[in-house]
Amino acid sequence: MSDETLSRKNILLPKKDKGLRGGGLFSFISNDEISVGQRLHEIRVLRGLSMRSLAEMSGLNINTLSLIENERTSPSVSTLQQLAQSLQVPIADFFATDDGNKELIHQKHGQRPRVAFEHSTIEDLAMGMPHFGAEPLIVTLNPGADSGKNPIVHTGREFVYCIEGHIAYTVNNQEYALDPGDSLVFEAYLPHHWKNSDPAPSRILLMLCPMDVRDSPTERHFSK
Repeated sequence: MSDETLSRKNILLPKKDKGLRGGGLFSFISNDEISVGQRLHEIRVLRGLSMRSLAEMSGLNINTLSLIENERTSPSVSTLQQLAQSLQVPIADFFATDDGNKELIHQKHGQRPRVAFEHSTIEDLAMGMPHFGAEPLIVTLNPGADSGKNPIVHTGREFVYCIEGHIAYTVNNQEYALDPGDSLVFEAYLPHHWKNSDPAPSRILLMLCPMDVRDSPTERHFSK
């Protein structure tokens, strides 16, 4: 995991374009300005935690937390992971731009919130709705992209629909080749992993349906 820092701007470019070390976990791209420090403060207060209590839970220095919340420094990805684990929230919650209580989401093509991982891009189809139930995502996978060496296991079910390209999904040691129009649904406790077996970018509709609100299957799929 790279120790590169996340930009405080609303558009986080690939780190090589910012003069920092590349190869990090992800960057968020949005049309709305996002304050990580403000979101951290809001989540901490909602949890009824003092800054000192969060420092003890996360193992981070209280001065570091103060600098982040006051937007005087930008946290690294590894720091955000520590905080997300301590607060029991998905790491994406630090980049939310609303209260996550919308009852309906209508998105125009090309205007969806996007998350750029090292080898893929995700369009979140339900950004702004509560973090439970289904998580519908459109995922673009670069040639050679895969989920890593370790099999993925999480709660609930997983649904995959191949839009274009060719995706190889291995579930419980059985490989399934997905061509455009093919789909796959399975219980997510079965060990699984995926790779783009096409020489060009491939796109899938990925539906993650965790049964536990504390589960973060998206990060498990794209944080190798």
